[in-house]
Amino acid sequence: MPEWRFVDFHGVLSRAAWCLRAASRLLLGSLIAAFAPGGPVVLSIDDTIERRRGRRILAKGIYRDSVRSSHGHFVKASGLALAQPDAPGSHSRGRVWALPFLTAFAPFERFCREHGRRHKRLTDWARQLVLQSRRWLPGRELVLVGDSGFAALELLAALGRHGVVGVTRLRLDAALYHRAPLRAPGTKGRPRTTGARLPNLSEVLTSAETGWRRVTVPGWYGKGERLVEVCSATAVWRHSGMPVVPIRWVLIRDPRGRFNPQALLCTDPRCSPEGIIGWLVQHWQLEVTFQETRAHLGVETQRQWSDLAISRTTPCLLGLSSLVTVLAARLSSAERQAAATTAWYPKVRPTFRDTLAAVRRHIWHEQGLLTSRRNRHDPKSRTALQRALVYAICHAA
Repeated sequence: MPEWRFVDFHGVLSRAAWCLRAASRLLLGSLIAAFAPGGPVVLSIDDTIERRRGRRILAKGIYRDSVRSSHGHFVKASGLALAQPDAPGSHSRGRVWALPFLTAFAPFERFCREHGRRHKRLTDWARQLVLQSRRWLPGRELVLVGDSGFAALELLAALGRHGVVGVTRLRLDAALYHRAPLRAPGTKGRPRTTGARLPNLSEVLTSAETGWRRVTVPGWYGKGERLVEVCSATAVWRHSGMPVVPIRWVLIRDPRGRFNPQALLCTDPRCSPEGIIGWLVQHWQLEVTFQETRAHLGVETQRQWSDLAISRTTPCLLGLSSLVTVLAARLSSAERQAAATTAWYPKVRPTFRDTLAAVRRHIWHEQGLLTSRRNRHDPKSRTALQRALVYAICHAA
């Protein structure tokens, strides 16, 4: 294709006929083969806002910007809401990377009402995405990790019916019960769903009778090991009109008081507290992935007007971060572990920027330093100069 028709490449997003779901399935297969050939597959789900403006972007809405907001400061943002499960499977010298493979737009409620569509809540999108992953990985053990926004009984019950383990945060005032006692023969009426009510976790937290034990958690939010105190037990979580879900709850507190106590839940009561905490700690990598795709892959800088291109571009850019990681895994160890450092900022592990630069450098090295077709007769630069140019451009592009 001539160089002056480069704009035609955008037709792949706005006019070409291809299936985004089929591409997601192929990408997931590559991620599983490269980073999780065995053992449980840990999926981490979260939502984010693609900040977009424009009259032709019809599905945009007004949302709370969780990045810029705080407990005492509320910031609104105009854009598109996205929900996506990531596979935290790439390990780089002990670091876990969140790798997107499937993304769904969650349109604003007013948009759905004006266009005659049924509005789906975030938990509905989460259930649909996870069950799609379940169909793609029928024989694997799946673990879904989410924040408190996904601690919904309907979602957790649906995960349990399809053999997916759910791990989320739990409210300290959640209504927890003992398991229902065995039904005696000849008992009339409907069977009981729960036993006696248990104390709130806020009471367990302050009780002098609570037995705490100290656990060392590796990789605590990217800051190395952290010593915490843990208390755990099994219970049944129930709310009026909602499904009944058996869980294992875990209370965590810092003996030094550097963070507020928090509660976690797991829908598999057989899981250990250490494993539950380890899965939830990996969830923070999603925020790192969102930031890196905005900084290095151009998310929120695209300017399409076509509805089809708007719905395709951001999922493709998020999937590109996973594709870059898969390609980097095939490089040599020296290329893969190369990290650009400075005298005032020593870097122990390569970041996504270093990984992206390594993939670019390898591709350009295979193809040679390409020059413009209009300057075919210009003399080629020396090898040392080519290497310097490639090194500078691969980090700046």
